[in-house]
Amino acid sequence: MNSPASPSEHGRSAELQASPASASPDSPASQACAEAPSHFGRSSAQHADPLVSMRGVTFRRGERTLFENVDFDLHPGEFVAVLGPNGAGKSTFLNLLLGQLHPEEGSITVDGASPGRLSGRGGHVGFVPQQRAFDPGLTLRGRDLVRLGADGHRFGPGMPRWLPSKTRAITDSIVADSIALMRVEHLADKQIGKMSGGEQQRMRIAQALATDPHVLLCDEPLLSLDLHGQRTVAEVLEHMRTEHGTGVVFVTHEINPVLPLVDRVIYLVDGRHRIGTPDEIFTSETLSELFNTRVEVLRVRGQVVVVGDSGRLGASIATPDDAGGED
Repeated sequence: MNSPASPSEHGRSAELQASPASASPDSPASQACAEAPSHFGRSSAQHADPLVSMRGVTFRRGERTLFENVDFDLHPGEFVAVLGPNGAGKSTFLNLLLGQLHPEEGSITVDGASPGRLSGRGGHVGFVPQQRAFDPGLTLRGRDLVRLGADGHRFGPGMPRWLPSKTRAITDSIVADSIALMRVEHLADKQIGKMSGGEQQRMRIAQALATDPHVLLCDEPLLSLDLHGQRTVAEVLEHMRTEHGTGVVFVTHEINPVLPLVDRVIYLVDGRHRIGTPDEIFTSETLSELFNTRVEVLRVRGQVVVVGDSGRLGASIATPDDAGGED
């Protein structure tokens, strides 16, 4: 069992250097973050601590145990990466936090409420789903998709005409601010069905920001994004967590693009799990124990490289070729 770490234990390793997708203080996205509008963090005084609490959580799918007896706390401003091979239960982990699935054993709270509750503090949960292409014939505009993050849980698509003009103006401002933070103003009036996969994904992230999230749950958000898009997402996530206390749970197959941001890692393998800092998890001893096979962990050009049986490891961490080989 892994006991939840205290906030003081969340320091990142000094060895882990910035990868190409990490935040750059001089980029346009970083400048946009520095000028982020006031609606972000408007509810920060209501942050729960911990933002997420899991106690003794076990989940099975049929006879197969995906994870067992998980104890985990997510604190304000913390970035936690969830890794593991295909089928290990990474997306299932997020679905438990969303309230779409329920544990066989144990308890979960998200932002001070039961998972899935939209009332009170439980409404400040942003979700970025895995990239799936929208129907090419969908005429919904980018700004309409983002608006669903601000009011879709109450009203569905579109704003009711009977709402007071002040309410409409506030929502319009939230939508515009979220779009500006993701640097996708040029896509605001473009039809979703005519956007590329990367453009759609950036609008989905803007939609999640429109919830003013205390907790941001991301399921492979970097898929289909080019290097510029990955950098923008990294910069926005870093801004939200450091300036507004947003806690991030980030499911990924590839840790290196966000490695400089990561405070802790949850690694899921065949019903087993480990929780710790990147330095604690990315060791030959820890991963060999998790995968039940010999694994070697190297640091190459500031990236984590794992050498072992690719059939056992899956695609969760870079191979030597991905990292460009050793110097």
